[in-house]
Amino acid sequence: MRISLFLVALLSSLQLSLGSKGKDDGGKDDHGHDGHDNDPHACILIAKGHGADDSPRFLSAVQACSEVIIPASTTLNISTRLNMTGLHNKHIVSKSLPFFPVKYLTAPFRTCKGPSVLILIFRIGVETVSPSRSKPKSPSGYSAVKTLFWMEAELLTARARLDWWDTFATNSSLLRPITMTIFQATNVVVKNIKMINSPEWFNLVNEGKNVTYDNININAVSTSTHGPSNTDGWDVYRSDQVTIKNSIINNGDDCVSFKPNSTNILVSNLNCNGSHGISVGSLGQFAGMFDIVENVTSTNVKMSNAQNGARIKAWAGPNVGSGIVKNVTFENFVEFNVDNPVVIDQCYMTNATACAQFPSNTFIQDVVFTNISGTSSGSQVASLACSPDGRCSDIDVENFNLSAPTGPPTFVCQNVNLTGNAADLFPTCTVT
Repeated sequence: MRISLFLVALLSSLQLSLGSKGKDDGGKDDHGHDGHDNDPHACILIAKGHGADDSPRFLSAVQACSEVIIPASTTLNISTRLNMTGLHNKHIVSKSLPFFPVKYLTAPFRTCKGPSVLILIFRIGVETVSPSRSKPKSPSGYSAVKTLFWMEAELLTARARLDWWDTFATNSSLLRPITMTIFQATNVVVKNIKMINSPEWFNLVNEGKNVTYDNININAVSTSTHGPSNTDGWDVYRSDQVTIKNSIINNGDDCVSFKPNSTNILVSNLNCNGSHGISVGSLGQFAGMFDIVENVTSTNVKMSNAQNGARIKAWAGPNVGSGIVKNVTFENFVEFNVDNPVVIDQCYMTNATACAQFPSNTFIQDVVFTNISGTSSGSQVASLACSPDGRCSDIDVENFNLSAPTGPPTFVCQNVNLTGNAADLFPTCTVT
């Protein structure tokens, strides 16, 4: 199946059509129904081509039909933004789901430089109304719920032209689009999707609840002298009950990042390559803001050729915010050629003098690193550096089997009392 899918602002616009009137080539009835799931309200979307923008027809189909089916061997081309907020009881089944956005949605956000604007390509917002599909109880113990929006695609690509990365290398103020955003949505499933070369983050969950990603394949590879930049696999922000599982990520930034106010998160069975790790934070940056990351489990993760493995980062210094990291578990990590396999940095972006004078107001407690194995790229395999004045507590390290490429591995810690059978690997922690 040959499919051309691009998520860029500069490409030509193409079109898809809705097979809901009359019979199409596949022998569907007058309503475009082929009996899928015995749903009389299913519609068929068929690529029409000829360079026209079919985004309005795609949105109309999703609004009008409970199920939208995009047949195999179909290339659908979208040249304007897709804003799917306000929908409910929707199921999109696709073998080919491309995007060619020219215009973007925006949303407020905070970056390391302060309040900012996010540029969004595909936004899904789902209201909790009249559920139609059951979702089984998740491995993390969340209660069974109803799925109100379900999306499947064998190929959803963000084939950003390398112009995005090249231009950003010379213009750091460039606003680049995020591939897919789940915004203020409840009960969403996104599965069986391939995404390539996003201009910036691949996925953002913003103020969502009960969102599941399953079998997502992410790939960001540059053929230019400038590599991918800020191509996070997932960023979770102000969201609750998010599951990310059974996925492969090859990118140049965080595999998954838990940003402020992420709670009840399960990450499982990920294969991350070339990333910055599974990261909590950074948190506590902005004065007057209280950030929370709580009840997060990352399990069965393979991390290769990465800057970090399992990481927590929080700001210290004057004029910063506050928060708490609580009940976070990193377990069953297998790491290969990772610069920093295990990290706590509670003086993130803060020099030692300022951190000693102004310890972090983001407290870190009840954290478990367990069954962490593999190799680092250098001698240091674990660094647990907390702010002074008891800002870290109940940090448990269990079953470490980490080695350096040459010589004995180095374990370092600061301002923290460690428990667990791997605590003896660390020398006496320094106190600042």
